Amino acid sequence: MQKIAARSLHQDVASRIREMIRKGVLTKGQRVVEAELCAAVGVSRTPLREALRVLSSEGLICLVPNKGAFVSEPSLDDVREMFEVMSILEGTCARMATERMSAASLAKLERLHDKLEQHYARGDRDGYIKTNNVFHELVQELTGNRILNGILNGLREKILLYRYRQIFEAKRFDESIQEHRDILSAFRNREAEAAEALMKSHLVRQGQALVRVYEANTPAKPTG
Repeated sequence: MQKIAARSLHQDVASRIREMIRKGVLTKGQRVVEAELCAAVGVSRTPLREALRVLSSEGLICLVPNKGAFVSEPSLDDVREMFEVMSILEGTCARMATERMSAASLAKLERLHDKLEQHYARGDRDGYIKTNNVFHELVQELTGNRILNGILNGLREKILLYRYRQIFEAKRFDESIQEHRDILSAFRNREAEAAEALMKSHLVRQGQALVRVYEANTPAKPTG
Protein backbone atom coordinates (compact mmCIF):
# COMPACT_ATOMS: atom_id res chain seq x y z
CA MET A 1 0.00 0.00 0.00
CA GLN A 2 1.33 3.43 -0.94
CA LYS A 3 2.15 5.56 2.08
CA ILE A 4 0.95 9.13 2.59
CA ALA A 5 3.69 11.78 2.68
CA ALA A 6 4.43 13.13 6.15
CA ARG A 7 3.43 16.65 5.12
CA SER A 8 -0.15 15.61 4.26
CA LEU A 9 -3.02 16.87 6.40
CA HIS A 10 -5.55 14.78 8.27
CA GLN A 11 -7.97 15.24 5.36
CA ASP A 12 -5.67 13.08 3.26
CA VAL A 13 -5.75 10.37 5.92
CA ALA A 14 -9.54 10.60 6.06
CA SER A 15 -9.71 10.19 2.28
CA ARG A 16 -7.51 7.11 2.46
CA ILE A 17 -9.69 5.54 5.17
CA ARG A 18 -12.85 6.30 3.15
CA GLU A 19 -11.25 4.46 0.25
CA MET A 20 -10.46 1.49 2.49
CA ILE A 21 -14.06 1.37 3.69
CA ARG A 22 -15.37 1.79 0.14
CA LYS A 23 -13.32 -1.14 -1.12
CA GLY A 24 -13.97 -3.39 1.86
CA VAL A 25 -10.45 -3.31 3.31
CA LEU A 26 -12.12 -2.05 6.47
CA THR A 27 -15.51 -3.67 7.06
CA LYS A 28 -18.60 -2.96 9.14
CA GLY A 29 -18.02 -3.48 12.85
CA GLN A 30 -14.26 -3.83 12.47
CA ARG A 31 -12.16 -2.21 15.17
CA VAL A 32 -9.64 0.30 13.86
CA VAL A 33 -6.24 -0.62 15.26
CA GLU A 34 -4.41 2.69 15.34
CA ALA A 35 -0.89 1.28 15.28
CA GLU A 36 -1.63 -0.87 12.22
CA LEU A 37 -3.39 1.91 10.35
CA CYS A 38 -0.61 4.40 11.13
CA ALA A 39 1.91 1.95 9.72
CA ALA A 40 -0.24 1.27 6.65
CA VAL A 41 -0.62 4.91 5.62
CA GLY A 42 2.65 6.25 7.06
CA VAL A 43 1.41 8.84 9.54
CA SER A 44 1.57 9.43 13.28
CA ARG A 45 -1.38 8.98 15.62
CA THR A 46 -2.24 12.69 15.77
CA PRO A 47 -3.41 13.12 12.14
CA LEU A 48 -4.98 9.66 12.28
CA ARG A 49 -7.09 10.57 15.30
CA GLU A 50 -8.09 13.87 13.70
CA ALA A 51 -9.14 11.94 10.60
CA LEU A 52 -11.17 9.50 12.70
CA ARG A 53 -13.02 12.42 14.28
CA VAL A 54 -13.86 13.74 10.81
CA LEU A 55 -15.13 10.33 9.73
CA SER A 56 -17.10 10.04 12.96
CA SER A 57 -18.93 13.27 12.11
CA GLU A 58 -19.77 11.73 8.72
CA GLY A 59 -21.13 8.57 10.33
CA LEU A 60 -18.48 6.29 8.86
CA ILE A 61 -16.61 5.69 12.11
CA CYS A 62 -18.05 5.10 15.57
CA LEU A 63 -15.87 6.35 18.43
CA VAL A 64 -16.56 4.39 21.61
CA PRO A 65 -15.08 5.75 24.87
CA ASN A 66 -12.45 3.43 26.39
CA LYS A 67 -12.87 0.95 23.52
CA GLY A 68 -11.66 2.72 20.40
CA ALA A 69 -12.87 3.36 16.88
CA PHE A 70 -15.07 1.00 14.86
CA VAL A 71 -16.27 1.05 11.27
CA SER A 72 -19.95 1.88 11.26
CA GLU A 73 -22.56 1.57 8.56
CA PRO A 74 -26.01 3.15 8.28
CA SER A 75 -29.20 1.17 8.48
CA LEU A 76 -31.28 0.58 5.37
CA ASP A 77 -33.62 3.33 6.53
CA ASP A 78 -30.65 5.71 6.77
CA VAL A 79 -29.60 4.78 3.23
CA ARG A 80 -33.09 5.34 1.86
CA GLU A 81 -33.38 8.73 3.57
CA MET A 82 -29.91 9.78 2.42
CA PHE A 83 -30.71 9.11 -1.22
CA GLU A 84 -34.14 10.72 -0.91
CA VAL A 85 -32.50 13.95 0.25
CA MET A 86 -29.78 13.79 -2.38
CA SER A 87 -32.31 13.11 -5.13
CA ILE A 88 -34.15 16.33 -4.29
CA LEU A 89 -30.98 18.41 -3.98
CA GLU A 90 -29.26 17.04 -7.07
CA GLY A 91 -32.49 17.33 -9.05
CA THR A 92 -32.60 21.00 -8.10
CA CYS A 93 -28.97 21.35 -9.17
CA ALA A 94 -29.72 19.82 -12.57
CA ARG A 95 -32.60 22.24 -13.16
CA MET A 96 -30.59 25.30 -12.12
CA ALA A 97 -27.52 24.20 -14.05
CA THR A 98 -29.59 23.72 -17.21
CA GLU A 99 -30.92 27.25 -16.89
CA ARG A 100 -27.54 28.84 -16.19
CA MET A 101 -24.80 26.85 -17.92
CA SER A 102 -22.80 28.34 -20.77
CA ALA A 103 -21.88 26.54 -23.97
CA ALA A 104 -18.39 26.02 -22.54
CA SER A 105 -19.80 24.43 -19.38
CA LEU A 106 -22.00 22.12 -21.44
CA ALA A 107 -18.91 21.10 -23.39
CA LYS A 108 -17.18 20.17 -20.11
CA LEU A 109 -20.13 17.98 -19.15
CA GLU A 110 -20.06 16.35 -22.58
CA ARG A 111 -16.35 15.55 -22.21
CA LEU A 112 -16.99 13.99 -18.81
CA HIS A 113 -19.84 11.97 -20.26
CA ASP A 114 -17.53 10.74 -23.02
CA LYS A 115 -15.22 9.44 -20.28
CA LEU A 116 -18.16 7.69 -18.64
CA GLU A 117 -18.92 6.00 -21.96
CA GLN A 118 -15.30 4.86 -22.22
CA HIS A 119 -15.30 3.43 -18.69
CA TYR A 120 -18.62 1.70 -19.42
CA ALA A 121 -17.30 0.17 -22.65
CA ARG A 122 -14.31 -1.26 -20.75
CA GLY A 123 -16.40 -2.44 -17.82
CA ASP A 124 -14.30 -0.19 -15.56
CA ARG A 125 -16.59 0.45 -12.61
CA ASP A 126 -13.91 2.15 -10.48
CA GLY A 127 -13.11 4.64 -13.23
CA TYR A 128 -16.80 5.15 -13.91
CA ILE A 129 -17.59 6.03 -10.31
CA LYS A 130 -14.68 8.49 -10.07
CA THR A 131 -15.67 10.29 -13.27
CA ASN A 132 -19.33 10.12 -12.26
CA ASN A 133 -18.51 11.96 -9.05
CA VAL A 134 -16.70 14.71 -10.98
CA PHE A 135 -19.71 14.98 -13.32
CA HIS A 136 -22.13 15.43 -10.43
CA GLU A 137 -19.81 17.93 -8.72
CA LEU A 138 -19.68 20.03 -11.89
CA VAL A 139 -23.46 20.05 -12.21
CA GLN A 140 -23.58 21.21 -8.61
CA GLU A 141 -21.04 23.99 -9.23
CA LEU A 142 -22.88 25.23 -12.33
CA THR A 143 -25.83 26.29 -10.18
CA GLY A 144 -23.71 29.18 -8.92
CA ASN A 145 -25.46 28.84 -5.56
CA ARG A 146 -22.95 28.82 -2.69
CA ILE A 147 -25.49 27.82 -0.03
CA LEU A 148 -26.73 24.84 -2.02
CA ASN A 149 -23.14 23.95 -2.86
CA GLY A 150 -22.17 23.97 0.83
CA ILE A 151 -25.07 21.74 1.84
CA LEU A 152 -24.29 19.21 -0.87
CA ASN A 153 -20.58 19.15 -0.06
CA GLY A 154 -21.48 17.96 3.42
CA LEU A 155 -23.25 14.91 1.97
CA ARG A 156 -21.19 14.13 -1.11
CA GLU A 157 -18.23 12.36 0.47
CA LYS A 158 -20.53 10.18 2.52
CA ILE A 159 -22.82 9.21 -0.34
CA LEU A 160 -19.87 8.46 -2.62
CA LEU A 161 -19.21 5.33 -0.56
CA TYR A 162 -22.69 4.03 -1.36
CA ARG A 163 -22.61 5.15 -4.99
CA TYR A 164 -19.60 2.89 -5.36
CA ARG A 165 -21.38 -0.15 -3.96
CA GLN A 166 -24.62 0.18 -5.91
CA ILE A 167 -22.89 0.04 -9.30
CA PHE A 168 -22.13 -3.65 -8.67
CA GLU A 169 -25.83 -4.53 -8.42
CA ALA A 170 -27.06 -6.62 -11.35
CA LYS A 171 -27.85 -4.48 -14.42
CA ARG A 172 -27.16 -1.23 -12.52
CA PHE A 173 -24.13 -0.36 -14.65
CA ASP A 174 -26.27 -0.57 -17.81
CA GLU A 175 -29.06 1.47 -16.23
CA SER A 176 -26.71 4.14 -14.91
CA ILE A 177 -25.08 4.94 -18.26
CA GLN A 178 -28.49 5.18 -19.95
CA GLU A 179 -29.71 7.54 -17.22
CA HIS A 180 -26.64 9.72 -17.81
CA ARG A 181 -27.34 9.75 -21.55
CA ASP A 182 -30.87 10.96 -20.87
CA ILE A 183 -29.67 13.64 -18.44
CA LEU A 184 -27.09 14.92 -20.92
CA SER A 185 -29.76 15.06 -23.62
CA ALA A 186 -31.90 17.26 -21.36
CA PHE A 187 -28.90 19.52 -20.75
CA ARG A 188 -28.24 19.84 -24.49
CA ASN A 189 -31.88 20.66 -25.21
CA ARG A 190 -32.05 23.12 -22.29
CA GLU A 191 -34.98 21.20 -20.81
CA ALA A 192 -34.65 22.28 -17.20
CA GLU A 193 -37.68 20.47 -15.79
CA ALA A 194 -36.79 17.26 -17.60
CA ALA A 195 -33.20 17.48 -16.30
CA GLU A 196 -34.50 17.86 -12.75
CA ALA A 197 -36.85 14.88 -13.05
CA LEU A 198 -34.21 12.69 -14.68
CA MET A 199 -31.53 13.53 -12.11
CA LYS A 200 -33.93 12.93 -9.25
CA SER A 201 -34.90 9.56 -10.71
CA HIS A 202 -31.21 8.72 -11.21
CA LEU A 203 -30.50 9.20 -7.50
CA VAL A 204 -33.64 7.34 -6.42
CA ARG A 205 -32.65 4.36 -8.55
CA GLN A 206 -29.15 4.42 -7.09
CA GLY A 207 -30.64 4.19 -3.62
CA GLN A 208 -32.97 1.38 -4.60
CA ALA A 209 -30.09 -0.59 -6.13
CA LEU A 210 -28.01 -0.13 -3.00
CA VAL A 211 -30.84 -1.36 -0.79
CA ARG A 212 -31.08 -4.48 -2.95
CA VAL A 213 -27.31 -5.02 -2.60
CA TYR A 214 -27.53 -4.67 1.18
CA GLU A 215 -30.51 -6.98 1.44
CA ALA A 216 -28.83 -9.61 -0.73
CA ASN A 217 -25.76 -9.58 1.50
CA THR A 218 -27.54 -9.50 4.85
CA PRO A 219 -28.12 -12.92 6.43
CA ALA A 220 -31.76 -13.68 7.07
CA LYS A 221 -32.83 -13.55 10.70
CA PRO A 222 -33.80 -16.90 12.17
CA THR A 223 -37.51 -17.49 12.62
CA GLY A 224 -39.47 -19.53 15.08
